[in-house]
Amino acid sequence: MLHFDPDLPEVDDLLQLFLNDTPLMDVRAPIEFNEGAFPSAENIPLINDEERHVIGKTYKDLGQDEAIKLGIELVSGSTKSERLSQWQQFTQAHPKGVLYCFRGGMRSKVTQQWLFEETGVRYPRVKGGYKVLRRYLIDQLEAISPKVKPVVIGGRTGVGKTKFLQSLTPNLDLEGLAWHRGSAFGSHATPQPTQIEFENKLSIAVLKLFHGGNPYFIAEDESRNIGHRHMPMSFFEPFSLAPVLVLDESEDHRINITHQEYIIEALGEFVELHGEEAGFDAWAASLTDSLFRIRKRLGGVNYERVSKELQDALKLHKSHNDTSAHRAWIKSLLIDYYDSMYEYQLSKKADRVIFTGNRDDVLEKLYTDYKIVSI
Repeated sequence: MLHFDPDLPEVDDLLQLFLNDTPLMDVRAPIEFNEGAFPSAENIPLINDEERHVIGKTYKDLGQDEAIKLGIELVSGSTKSERLSQWQQFTQAHPKGVLYCFRGGMRSKVTQQWLFEETGVRYPRVKGGYKVLRRYLIDQLEAISPKVKPVVIGGRTGVGKTKFLQSLTPNLDLEGLAWHRGSAFGSHATPQPTQIEFENKLSIAVLKLFHGGNPYFIAEDESRNIGHRHMPMSFFEPFSLAPVLVLDESEDHRINITHQEYIIEALGEFVELHGEEAGFDAWAASLTDSLFRIRKRLGGVNYERVSKELQDALKLHKSHNDTSAHRAWIKSLLIDYYDSMYEYQLSKKADRVIFTGNRDDVLEKLYTDYKIVSI
């Protein structure tokens, strides 16, 4: 039979947990963790997916007591010792951390109790668990979004909005949170976070901005969808009304920026993940697939031309490590696809555009009017 020390600590100051990036030990099963977690969380489960399934079935068929009894049997001996060792390593590495399960109930209490019995450490658990943490972030995003004051950086594809944004403070890097470059060619080598994870990251970032002192922050002009993730309407509605400053750069500058991000940096991600040859092939396939997906918008003649430019560039790149030919299809896409789309999108928000200029001019405007500064 389980016995719990009534003096083992609980925490319920959720704001400070998120503002301080408190290390979180998530003892839910991996399947639960993978559906959605928090940026500072590490999954060290009390029971794995298979054990969770069997215990859940026992609970349904025979009741809670039998389910608890089975759980103790499954997590015993060497299995218990191994999991205790992993929890102990986490608590030693993160003495200011906390642990949680789904509702702050049996699993987190058992983990907390066993840790105390093994190590003497009274490691705190989150009152209400993951469910309360998640609800808190949803509610806070709804409450805070109308109060924060985003200032949006717009501009044609390739002007370097993301890198410019990242050089400023305070900023909200929506593409970084969604792990996507925000265009048809914007996928990274690794997948986007789940929708729940994206929402959690966004809410935490907005919380930090709200409590950071400056009511204004800089963000990049985005549609509601960023790749396959979307901003909650509670945030997107006020965001879509923010003033827009348009960053203006030359065509050559835009080609250079796009070449650096989509050729050099993107290829580097794939190579790091898959190795030299397989990485190049996976990256080339990603470019080819991305171009194919916008063929209807390009039109048949333009698509065939740009497709040939891309394949010729990939052949030269692979055979001679020469990336210069990529500039041709990049220029074609910027002029024939992105620029017309940009003009249309900008026309719909013309009443929100308050300034247009180069990098230095925009920097001065941001500091003068909003106290947003270069890092």
